[in-house]
Formats: sequence, structure tokens, C-alpha cells
Amino acid sequence: MTLTLFIFASMFVLGLTGLTFHRTHLLSALLCLEGMMLSVFIALSLWTLQFNSINFSSSPLLLLAFSACEASVGLALLVATARTHGSDRINTLNLLQC
Repeated sequence: MTLTLFIFASMFVLGLTGLTFHRTHLLSALLCLEGMMLSVFIALSLWTLQFNSINFSSSPLLLLAFSACEASVGLALLVATARTHGSDRINTLNLLQC
């Protein structure tokens, strides 16, 4: 395992453990998701540069576009839950209430 692969794998695992164990606020969960997407984006970009493949050169940009859409939807949900529930704590969100 090369050093760069180890670094990006550990970045992804740290984001995943942060998402798993520190789920108190919606904003922290969204930041962990963005960290995971950023590590996947950088690893995919370096992978296409390493193999000099033109066929896969658009996949990092497509991933970045989906990540930006995911971030905007997450922030919109954060604003909506902060307006309706008064905070962004995940424990206060109950899906059974109307």
C-alpha cells in the first residue's frame, strides 16, 4: 500500500467514524459527509492522473458535481429543520410527527 493510498483511505475512514460516532448535530454529519466526498474526489483525481487515462478524466468532475448538489440539499434541509424544530440536533428530529 502506497503512502498516498493510505492517507486517502484513512481520510475516508476518519470521516466515516466521525459520521458514525458524533451524530449530535446535523451540521457535523454534513461536514463528515463532505470530508468523505473530498477524499474520494482527490483519490479519484490522482488515480486518473497516475494512469494517464483520458477515458476516466470526467469522472472526478462528475463526482464533484454530485457532491455540490448533495451539499446544497443538505444545507437546505439544515435550514428547514432549524426553522421548524428550532435546532439542528438529530435527537430532536422525529419522523413520526407531522
